[in-house]
Amino acid sequence: MGHSPRVTSAATAPAFSGEQLIELLGLMKESDSVELKLTVPESHQRSTVVALGMDPLEAQIRQVVFFDTPDLTLDKHGVVVRARRVQGKGDDSAVKLRPLDPARLPARLRRSAAFRVEVDALPGGFVCSGALKGALRPTDVRAALAGERPLRKLFSKEQRAFFAEHAPDGLRLDDLAVLGPILVLKLRFTPPELGRRMVAEMWAYPDGSRVLELSTRCATTEAFQVAAEARAFLAARGVDLTGEQQTKTRKALEYFAGGG
Repeated sequence: MGHSPRVTSAATAPAFSGEQLIELLGLMKESDSVELKLTVPESHQRSTVVALGMDPLEAQIRQVVFFDTPDLTLDKHGVVVRARRVQGKGDDSAVKLRPLDPARLPARLRRSAAFRVEVDALPGGFVCSGALKGALRPTDVRAALAGERPLRKLFSKEQRAFFAEHAPDGLRLDDLAVLGPILVLKLRFTPPELGRRMVAEMWAYPDGSRVLELSTRCATTEAFQVAAEARAFLAARGVDLTGEQQTKTRKALEYFAGGG
């Protein structure tokens, strides 16, 4: 799709070009944070879990669901709409723009406590996104998926206005199809050698395929230093850094839009 991040194989794109670096630095300057991400090939997922000492029983269970048209109209316009159920916590929802030029955002939106701009950086690629999030009660998403609650009720007045501003004319939240849900295991851990928190997310798709993503979030001013340290740590643990990168959202949208 036209709005997916520029993600290539780390084996063929070990470093950013000069143009990419200039663009990345400009995006980070206007962003709130950077999230460094790595997806691990399925053939290396089991060994990675063992190498990093991750305990699946410590993971938090989540359900993630996306909303779009069957032909992914929103995705083609750079809009992502999702809701989430989180074990032991309340539900939440988000309307995202991706990719995004943060320098062109209106001041009122940047001042909103519910809005966050972040750069996702993967081996060989990056994308900037802005998300307007909202908190929900623990039963809200399940009720909407069961048809007992209109989809628009999962989103605040601010989120609905944001959606209307960026979605194609005439497309309403209640018109969207449910894509999902997807079972997710999320584990936070802090390797002593790295000295900072990492997050592992395992997304299990209904066809049996899995995406394992490792990530760490940092301030924009320390992104390159943290990236170097994280890469060295993972390489020392034998984690494959050369696999083709894919985003969890991209795989989910394409899977469910394809009738999966």
